[in-house]
Amino acid sequence: MSDNDPQLGSAADVRARIDTSKPHSARFWNYFVGGKDHYEKDRELGDHIKEIFPGLVDVARTSRLFLGRAVRHLATERGVRQFLDIGTGLPTADNTHEVAQRAAPDARIVYVDNDPLVLAHARALLTSTPEGETAYIDANLYEPEAILREAAKTLDLSQPVALIILNTLGHVADHKEARDLVGRLMSGLASGSYLVISDSTATSEGMIAASNEYNKSGAIPYHVREVEEIAAFFEGLELVEPGVTQVTRWRPETEDRTAVDAYGAVARKP
Repeated sequence: MSDNDPQLGSAADVRARIDTSKPHSARFWNYFVGGKDHYEKDRELGDHIKEIFPGLVDVARTSRLFLGRAVRHLATERGVRQFLDIGTGLPTADNTHEVAQRAAPDARIVYVDNDPLVLAHARALLTSTPEGETAYIDANLYEPEAILREAAKTLDLSQPVALIILNTLGHVADHKEARDLVGRLMSGLASGSYLVISDSTATSEGMIAASNEYNKSGAIPYHVREVEEIAAFFEGLELVEPGVTQVTRWRPETEDRTAVDAYGAVARKP
């Protein structure tokens, strides 16, 4: 794929959109999970937050592991072959397409994000097995119909799709609006589709303090929610056991069940 692929825009145009003068959530998170795609402002904020609430590093790490377990479960035990990952974030180890295609080489994955640094690295997300396919959409969560329209160029929306929205809905300040966006996305997917969500939660004073400091930084604010508000995203769907729980306790594959301020779930559309 060339540096001027029309799907991703020119490399120069993408670089021009990157603002290094203030932190950004994707880069901040990348710093916490041990990635290399971050700038001084992201590291400064990350170090400051770790002094206030070291547990946020565990949230970042375990949320990523939850993604892998959820995708493996859907691909191996539920037969899902299509994934729509919104709020993709920066490429790290075991991205959605790598996990899905390891289990099912014919899986198709569409990533959605509008952060220019994510876009600049999107080529790393567009590798695929010969049997499968991956694609990238430069769009944001507030455009659900446009996302579905573009996703339909790669995915067959008449067949089940797993919609993945991890650590992203907190950027939508109003809970009712966030629920509406999720509902509009799910309404465009077939029966038998799945919803995968996890987000940081207001379940400790440390997390609330960390969120407040992050929101003072100039980055796009992130609002931690009550567990009941996370659960509300799944209303009308059939929760996969164990339901809405801390991400470390959703079908754990190791003994690491660290208590974290992040809850998630997987649910099926009837």
